[in-house]
Amino acid sequence: MTNSLPLLDLLEEKKARLQARRSLQSFTEYTTPNWRAGNIHRAICEQFDRVFRGEIDRLMLLCPPQHGKSSVGSKRAPAYVLGHKPTTDVISASATAQLAEEFGRETRNCIASSEYRALFPATTLAEDSQAKGRWNTTQGGGYYAVGMGGALMGRGGELGIIDDPFATWEDAQSQLSRDKAWDWYTGTFYNRIRPGGSIIVIQHRMHEDDLAGRLIDQQRAGGPDKWEIVELPALLDDPPWVERYDRKALERIKNISGPRKWSALYLQNPTPDDGTFFRREWFELFDPAKIEKGHAYTTGDFAVTEGDGDFTELGTHRYLNDTLYLAVDGWRGQTSADVWIERLVDQFERHKPLCFFGESGQIRRSVEPFLRRRMLDRKQYARLEWLVRGHDKPTMARPLQAMAAMGRVKIADTEYGHHVLNQFLQFPAGSKDDAVDMAALMGMAIDQAHPALLNKPQAQQKPVDGYDRVRDEESWRAA
Repeated sequence: MTNSLPLLDLLEEKKARLQARRSLQSFTEYTTPNWRAGNIHRAICEQFDRVFRGEIDRLMLLCPPQHGKSSVGSKRAPAYVLGHKPTTDVISASATAQLAEEFGRETRNCIASSEYRALFPATTLAEDSQAKGRWNTTQGGGYYAVGMGGALMGRGGELGIIDDPFATWEDAQSQLSRDKAWDWYTGTFYNRIRPGGSIIVIQHRMHEDDLAGRLIDQQRAGGPDKWEIVELPALLDDPPWVERYDRKALERIKNISGPRKWSALYLQNPTPDDGTFFRREWFELFDPAKIEKGHAYTTGDFAVTEGDGDFTELGTHRYLNDTLYLAVDGWRGQTSADVWIERLVDQFERHKPLCFFGESGQIRRSVEPFLRRRMLDRKQYARLEWLVRGHDKPTMARPLQAMAAMGRVKIADTEYGHHVLNQFLQFPAGSKDDAVDMAALMGMAIDQAHPALLNKPQAQQKPVDGYDRVRDEESWRAA
């Protein structure tokens, strides 16, 4: 019996090594003392194995923060790949070069460990290239860590991993930061992946227009890359890593985070169905044909360049009895200025608005002369007022938000009205907010008590005779 124990241990070790060579989960458990996979780690490992088997070459993993995605995907997966194919070049990118280099250090140390050598003795580190973020194997493969936006001149790889492209929530809310991340991905990172290579993006959602969002939109538009998109939300009733974050822990995070951050970071839904800045329950729908005839006002948010991604949004509304009836009429399009100016004058012709509100600035200076000329040519007139937006978009929309929260904003039950409502519910995380900007101009005008506004319909005056006396048209003299 005593002589059989070492033999049993040997058999168990042999079995463990065999399993560690066959799957990323077993490899991670074998090379990481005291690490045990939760449900989320099993799902992540399974998807990585599909990449390594050549079943998919584009993988997107959307996971909540601090759930061990980097421990598996950025610290162990590259070592596992190099164990099977030590000639592989791996490019590892993250929000900062420092974080990417830390992943590189962990991967390098794994390869140098005794546990790794027991599994893959043929894969060794080159003695003359062992910096934590840039090192090679003796077989010609290697690892290169880079921060988002960093240079990759002369570097290529068969495997590219992007783990958390944005360093902070604030970065992801910046249009400039999102554009930079996209430009770097399409202009630098993507063309360094060799033909037949694989790309893996690991992140938690931060904005509808973040890197994952743009890749998803590109795929929906018929782009060449077909992504395997795996969402692993932190559901309260089914926590993905219950051993560390049980329901109580997740509820505490949810209460601190607020609805928008919770929905994006933990549920992988950056645009909650019920909205965050604007709430769905605030808005009552109305039939434009059945509302009281109040004063009409038109607002417009103009796109400068035809087809540049932004839309021109034109809407006509009614304002009476302290209630704003939004989108009685509306139009949107990506066209040149001459086209949308005609559509704007069309609304003037249909609704005879008391005033048009637009945003002051360069667009006004370039558009207003042409608009006035077309109004004269078509004999359709409206007072033109240009409001100054001195703040960011959410601040500009605050007056409209306050009115909506008090039940003083209703939206037309039409196709265009539902388009406006959808942008409201996605704001400010949505990729499009032109309709919000258009509607927010009415909120600004009301908040400023603009002199062009009349809150109540004027009472109909009876006609007077030549002596300025009210004439009773039902008297026998008018018969």
